Amino acid sequence: MDSLLRLLLRFVLVPFGLVCALIVSVLVMIAGSWRVGDILAGTGDIDAIRLFDAAMISGLALSGAALMMWAVALIGVLFAEMFGVRSWLFHVANGAISAWLGAQLFPPFPEGAALASFDVDLYILGAGLAGGLAYWLVAGWSAGFWKPVFAERTPAPPAAPLPPAQPVPPPQPLPQPLPVPEATKSPPPAPPTP
Repeated sequence: MDSLLRLLLRFVLVPFGLVCALIVSVLVMIAGSWRVGDILAGTGDIDAIRLFDAAMISGLALSGAALMMWAVALIGVLFAEMFGVRSWLFHVANGAISAWLGAQLFPPFPEGAALASFDVDLYILGAGLAGGLAYWLVAGWSAGFWKPVFAERTPAPPAAPLPPAQPVPPPQPLPQPLPVPEATKSPPPAPPTP
């Protein structure tokens, strides 16, 4: 019964973790495409209408791209669920690799688009890393329904006592070799003849 509840919990937790990872990935890519650092530093000209247009277009384009990236990441998520891989490093690497592969298979912007003027690969990789970490924080740390997280560990039973030691018998004298009778002795070798 306990493993059935864990399985049902995984059916809820894994999609929720994927949605959280998708949201974090989109936020990282949008922050990169908006050049939030330039806006906050005041170095770029801020035109509210153009900023709103860029936000809507890049938000839609990058949401689609992130969705494709996390479709690729589903392979790593299923692997982690099957084998109970709970390492944060695995999930972060899965996010980064799948984001890069997803961007190569399904480019977020067509060639020569005006929105692709920023360093797309850097923000896609950052989005994958952030999304992988977000997935691990929500669902990855407890991956695998058959492997309980907070299981009570029972100590190993004590080893069986050893039987009492037997006394060592006193050493026996070695048997002496029997004397060989004279008749069985071989004659000495004959001297050489000239």
